[in-house]
Amino acid sequence: MERELYARGGLLHGLAPRLIGLPPHGFQQTPVEAFGGHREDLPVTVLTGGRGMGKTVVLKQLRTNYRGRTPVALIDCEHPDFAALPSGHRRAPFWSPVTEALSVLGEQLGPAVRGAGAIEFPRLAAGLMAIASTGWDPNNSQQVHDEALRLGMLVESGARLKGLGKGWLVKITAKFAALWTGAPPGLDVIVETTVESLLEDLFDRGQRAAANWYGEYPGAGGQAKRGLNLLALQFHRQRDSDARALAERHLVGALRADLRAAYQGMGRLRRVGRPLVLLDNVQAPLGRRLLEPVLRDRAAGRLDQVVFIATLRGDDHPALHSAERCLLPEVTHSTPWTRGTEVASGALTVELTELGPEHVSQLLDREDPGMRTPPLLARSIHRLTGGRPLGVALLTKAAGQAAQLAGPTVPVGDGPEDLTPGALLSRPVALREDEPGRPTATELLQQLVHPARLDRLAVLAAAHSTADAEVLAAARLDHDGGRAGVLPMRDLLADECWPAAPDHFVGDPFLRTLLLHRLRHPTGEASSASGLWREVQETMRDHCAGLAPRRLHHELALGDTENAVAHLRDTFRDADAAAWLDELRFIASAPHFAERDIRRAVALGRTDSEQRPPAGVDRVFHLRIRRLLYCVWQLTDLLALPDEGLTEKMGDELAQLSALHPTGNEVLWHASRTWPSAVREWRSPDRTASDPGGVTP
Repeated sequence: MERELYARGGLLHGLAPRLIGLPPHGFQQTPVEAFGGHREDLPVTVLTGGRGMGKTVVLKQLRTNYRGRTPVALIDCEHPDFAALPSGHRRAPFWSPVTEALSVLGEQLGPAVRGAGAIEFPRLAAGLMAIASTGWDPNNSQQVHDEALRLGMLVESGARLKGLGKGWLVKITAKFAALWTGAPPGLDVIVETTVESLLEDLFDRGQRAAANWYGEYPGAGGQAKRGLNLLALQFHRQRDSDARALAERHLVGALRADLRAAYQGMGRLRRVGRPLVLLDNVQAPLGRRLLEPVLRDRAAGRLDQVVFIATLRGDDHPALHSAERCLLPEVTHSTPWTRGTEVASGALTVELTELGPEHVSQLLDREDPGMRTPPLLARSIHRLTGGRPLGVALLTKAAGQAAQLAGPTVPVGDGPEDLTPGALLSRPVALREDEPGRPTATELLQQLVHPARLDRLAVLAAAHSTADAEVLAAARLDHDGGRAGVLPMRDLLADECWPAAPDHFVGDPFLRTLLLHRLRHPTGEASSASGLWREVQETMRDHCAGLAPRRLHHELALGDTENAVAHLRDTFRDADAAAWLDELRFIASAPHFAERDIRRAVALGRTDSEQRPPAGVDRVFHLRIRRLLYCVWQLTDLLALPDEGLTEKMGDELAQLSALHPTGNEVLWHASRTWPSAVREWRSPDRTASDPGGVTP
């Protein structure tokens, strides 16, 4: 799987091995870094990026690389297992996302690794079991048995686990039975009885010494029993309070203290790498509740051996404003981190970067070793996705599967139009060999957009501004919140790190294209057509009636081109040349999902003989404007393959027009040279300023 993670070597082969002390493969230890003179003062590494940037894939690869070689655990902080329990749930009184997450982390970190024994978590088990007792019914021995057995796995390993039910569980249930002599015992009595039994009957000498760690709990006065009692009762009675946060922070410290103890002395764990805790989606509340205690303790000098690598959806978080920041390539050979005075300075945020065109080519070559796909397809996929790893991975996989279906020797198609990025969006992609697969666009949107927001965003993707989006929502989303739902969608896009753009409500070209594809083809297949597509475009056309470029943009999306040609023709001589080019580029950025693509034929003049311009209009000039519009429309279309013939034609038409403009000769001539260059150099198709052309395709 690691071969798919192109451009991620800085983390997999650089930063992670330096922190863990083991290379990605093999067992020869590598020197671990020392920060500020302390080998145990480690940064909490936070990988940042929007959806589809491969954050989860990187964590899974790290787990694959180190599982069985050093203690490793991976959890998703957004997983439903860590969602709040209903108030009536039997475990609700003694459960929180943090306690559940710590229990899962302990279970994953505990098993033996090659060359070393298993890890026990007596501190963590004692705290979790003390808290669990706040929800026990002393008259229900089965409930006590089940929960204690589950948590006991953190402290009882191997064959010793078999004796747990015969030993401590028998004693604790007997003690509870003795308490039940009329009135039910109070919560304080249940907790105290559990804690006493834990310290006296379950833990052996070494584990009792570990439990003494709870004597450091605030208010415990050095007494482990009192510390555990306070922990459990404050957790139970102070839900959603600072007291519960303090209890959870102490439990996070218990996990780290158990790991630290496992690596001390002459134990065999000193022969393996540092323990690795991988936390996905730490933008969820659980993520902060797990990481903040680590950052605070380390800032206070309570250091540990644990390597924390987390992922954050987005590129910023208020809790990480003072963290050191760098791009992924910067951590290949060194770790640009030093601890500052702020608590959050203990974190190092690493922004995941997009894949380059060469990485897309490598992925496509792997999926299509016979090289039967069009030569420019890899660069076209990169242009469409912007190098976003999820998009690259699924589109190259879809292309490879299409080539495989074509047979070992038969070309995929007779021409470059037969397998374009647009065609790939409608082709099925099978993520596993035992499944037929779904359309690539459907699979991409499933992972990029929450299903509950998908239909709403697909409609709003046709808007240019927030005001436009509100008009669309009022007209077409009245059943789904109407205007009131627009601002939350705008904030959602920003929160999930999708870039903004001045002329589009959905700023990212890749996401916008996928959403518009869904609006046109609801099932993802090219054969499916939606009447909502026409309704949305007509709504925007009518709303923009007084704004020619925007109105014509939507007319073009509907397949109506006559007014666009007429407007560009009639305004050419009187308009500022740079402004005219801006309008041309904006109008021609209209999406194109027609079943039959005639743009190339029109752009090359193959339909000129059929045209009948209005009376009194210069026929040659009219057709030149028409051909230029179609050239730009196709060449800037993210779903089409670039075409050298069209590129040359566009430059030629602009050069011819430069001689006809009364004041803009230089601007148009410059555009005739730079626009074809931009197409050949695969520059961004979004509107950007250029001097003096004003726009590059």
